[in-house]
Amino acid sequence: MSSVYVKDIGEFGLIESIAYWIRRGTEVSDEEPHDLQLSIGDDAAVWRADKALNVWTTDTMVAGIHFSLSFADWSSVGWKIIAVNMSDIAAMGATANYALVTLGLPEDTLVQDVEQLYIGMTDISNQEGIRIIGGDLVKSPVLFVTVSLIGTAQESVLMRSAAKDGDLVVTSGFPGLSAAGLRILSDGRQINSEYGTLLADAHLRPQARTTLGKSLLTSGVRAAIDTSDGLIADLKKLCSASQVAATIDWSLVPVHPALPILFPDDWSSLILNGGEEYELIFTATAPVLERLLSESSEKLNVIGQIIAGDPGAVTVTNSSFGEIDLTHTGWDHFLQ
Repeated sequence: MSSVYVKDIGEFGLIESIAYWIRRGTEVSDEEPHDLQLSIGDDAAVWRADKALNVWTTDTMVAGIHFSLSFADWSSVGWKIIAVNMSDIAAMGATANYALVTLGLPEDTLVQDVEQLYIGMTDISNQEGIRIIGGDLVKSPVLFVTVSLIGTAQESVLMRSAAKDGDLVVTSGFPGLSAAGLRILSDGRQINSEYGTLLADAHLRPQARTTLGKSLLTSGVRAAIDTSDGLIADLKKLCSASQVAATIDWSLVPVHPALPILFPDDWSSLILNGGEEYELIFTATAPVLERLLSESSEKLNVIGQIIAGDPGAVTVTNSSFGEIDLTHTGWDHFLQ
C-alpha cells in the first residue's frame, strides 16, 4: 500500500476519512437513546436534551497560520476566536450560551498579552450574551487558542443538507472584505482611510450573523452555511451535503466599491475565493425569501439558484472575466 499524506487529500478529504473511521469504529447499542440529531459534516453538532436542542462547535486559531501578531493585536485575536465559533452557531440558527477556552502558550508569553486576549474574548462575549465558564491551559512551542462554544435551539436548526432544486441562493453582506483586509495588513499598507479601516476590521474583528441566523430559521429557511472558507468553497459544501448543484449569476454578486479600487487586478478572486468572511449563504424558496426580506434589515442578495446536477458542482454565469477557474477555491489547511 502506497503512503498517502494529508497534503495529498486536503482538509476536507481528511474530514471525510475521519467521519468514515468514526462510523466504522463506533458501536451504538439499540437500547441507547438516539438523541443525536447532526454529527460530522455540518457547521456544528446537534443533539436533543429534554425539550431543547444543544448545538456545539469548536475552532482553533494558531499563530502563524490563522493570525500574525505582527499586525493582529492580542485583543483582536481574542475577539476573533469567539466570533468564528459564533458564526458556526449562527449558521445553525441557534443561540450561543457558554464557551470553554484552551490556551497553548510559549513560556515567555507576557501576562499582559494574555490579559488583552481575554479582554477581546469578554468584549464580544458580553455583546452576544455568552459566558466563558472554563477551559484548559498548556505549555506549547507555538501560541494557539481553542474555543468550544455551546448553544441552544428549539424545534429545529439550519442544515447544509436541506437545499432543494429550485431554491434561490442568497448571501449576506459583501463577500471578499476579510480577504482584502488580510491582504492590506500582510502587505503593510496604510489603513488610516475609510476603506482601509473597513477592510482591516472585517478581517480582525468580524461580526457573526447571529441575529440573521435566527431570523432565517423563524422565516422558514432550512439550508445555510457560513462563509468561513469562501463563497464558492462553502456553497460547494452546502450543495454536496444536499446532493444538488448551483449556478451563480456574477452580475448579481454584491461588489463593495473598495475592492475594484484597491485591488484592480484580482478583486473578483477575493470575492469568490476569499475566506474568513463569516457571512451566511442560504437557500430559500421565493415565498420564504419574500417573508424574510419584509422582516429583516440585513443586507441580503440573491446571487443564483439551486439546480439538479452533480452534487457539489457550482458554476458562475454572466462573467465579464471569461471562464472563472473554480477548481481550487477557498481555504484548505493542507492545500495552501
